[in-house]
Amino acid sequence: MGADRVGGARRGATRATAYAACGVVLLAGCASMPDSGDLRGVESTPRQDTQVRVFAMPPQDDAQPSDIVSGFLEALTSDDPGYSTARQYLTRTASQTWQPGLSTTVLQNGPGTEAIGHEVANDLTFTLTGTKVATVDEQQSYAAAKGAYAAPVHLTRDKKTKQWRIDRLPQGVVMGKSDFQRNYMSVNKYYFASNTAATTQAHTAAVADPVYVRRYVDPTTEMVRSLLNGPSSWLDPVVRTSFPTGTALKKGVKALTPDDQNKLTVPLNENAARVGTAKCGEMAAQLLFTLQNLTPIVDTVELRSGSKRLCSLGDDPGDLVDTRASAQHPAYLYFIDSKKRLVRLSAANPGTTPDPVPGALGETGKALLSVAVSRDEQSAAGVADEGKDLYVASLVSGGSLGDAVLTSHGSTEANRLTAPSWDAHGDLWVADRDPADPRLLLLEQGRGEPIVVKAPGLDGRIQDVRVAADGVRIALVVAKGDRTSLLIGRIERTGETGGADERPTVWVQELRSATPELEDVTAMSWAGDSRLVVVGREQGGVQTMRYVQIDGSTPEGPAPAALTGVKELTAAEDEGLPLVAYSEDGIVRLRSGAQWQKVVTDGTAPVYPG
Repeated sequence: MGADRVGGARRGATRATAYAACGVVLLAGCASMPDSGDLRGVESTPRQDTQVRVFAMPPQDDAQPSDIVSGFLEALTSDDPGYSTARQYLTRTASQTWQPGLSTTVLQNGPGTEAIGHEVANDLTFTLTGTKVATVDEQQSYAAAKGAYAAPVHLTRDKKTKQWRIDRLPQGVVMGKSDFQRNYMSVNKYYFASNTAATTQAHTAAVADPVYVRRYVDPTTEMVRSLLNGPSSWLDPVVRTSFPTGTALKKGVKALTPDDQNKLTVPLNENAARVGTAKCGEMAAQLLFTLQNLTPIVDTVELRSGSKRLCSLGDDPGDLVDTRASAQHPAYLYFIDSKKRLVRLSAANPGTTPDPVPGALGETGKALLSVAVSRDEQSAAGVADEGKDLYVASLVSGGSLGDAVLTSHGSTEANRLTAPSWDAHGDLWVADRDPADPRLLLLEQGRGEPIVVKAPGLDGRIQDVRVAADGVRIALVVAKGDRTSLLIGRIERTGETGGADERPTVWVQELRSATPELEDVTAMSWAGDSRLVVVGREQGGVQTMRYVQIDGSTPEGPAPAALTGVKELTAAEDEGLPLVAYSEDGIVRLRSGAQWQKVVTDGTAPVYPG
């Protein structure tokens, strides 16, 4: 991460020396700033080694107003747990009313500062300016943002001490993009799918809810608190928590630390004292899934309320709930061979000689264009006849193909059916791109009359569909004009009573962009519990492949190795399996830390189950 503010390179050398000598970095808070007129950037903290802790310095006696503002902004980027040093730049009243946890505003570069007027009667105002990149709300949820940022900061000089302090300021904190990336990290907390279709299964799917927490300010305790506070407002309508209402950490608990056996004991208040064994197991599973994102790794969670031990759960909660999607392991990688048949290779140890799948889709017959395999790998769906017809068949030897379950009336292949996608409940999703009647469709268990899915926020035509393994989130590539975007929506089902003739109403709600920086998304796939891999182009740029979070942020870690001419790609939620793509070189795969390798020359439409 480069420096966000002017002067970052100069300051970086000083801080690197301080780190080498002391192991601790202090923010001096003394950047030069104007007290009238011109606009100047406040220096950003350059990226530090991951072990570096950054602490702020309090204001110096007789500091000038510009130094007070710059020192305060520097203190916002420190690892001070309660922003106690930042509060020293405020008046007592301002410190009492300022709530830094309400929001974090992320600017492309650090906040510029512009003094309004001159020092008159112990009174001065600065305006913080910049270009917005994102915001993190009170629930710690990230959202991409754009547009200009401007907020006033008012200073006053105490009549007795003659010291300048900030007495009026915006709520929350503001910082540059690189400071945000150094200070914060994205972590998944986990809840359970609550819609009827999901809970009728033998187990309940765990759903990831990504939030941003401060990297060096006790993230373990922060994540436990965040989990207990409940899901984000975007995810809340389709998930549930097993923690009873009002459950919180026991009063007086300040920090949580695993013991030397990687066991974390979580003391809860009296609201959790009467939970049953099954419910407690689900609570522990939520905690275990959430905390295994962090370092040190937690292998066992024990819940207590008062002096009572409620339950304990190790790293194998499969008897209580379905594990996270990222812990599921598909048996095969599938694709269409040169004979237009559905074939497969072992997912864990793929060779280069595929076998036709059992059943009709593995036999010569319909010329397949795209395919999807159910998550239990017992059924498959194939689009054939140049995108016109959708077929569903069992992956059992001797099975027949039967009639098409869906037919598009679009005039060309590009105006017909997209590739299908199976959800966690065995239902099949596909979009019809017919300009005369564009629709997102759901076939329950892959058969019957399709349900037209309502998507009130959809603005454009769907080009690709991928449902998450948890069954409550969906990724759509949507074209509008000359822009093709990746949108993430929330799946809601209403009107389900379990009756044989009851058909639900299905909605995709609150669509939001996962690729605000890309204007031409051409391929995508889920690649983790809250992560996707995407192929697209920035404005005026070349094709690129990258990972994105469902909230539109960029996850840590390197992007996939470059690959030209990518037409389709697939990834398993199990991040240990290789990426697979169809490019100008045929079917190729990418293992972690390696380069792309050719699998077969003649093949298209690679997919993992889903």
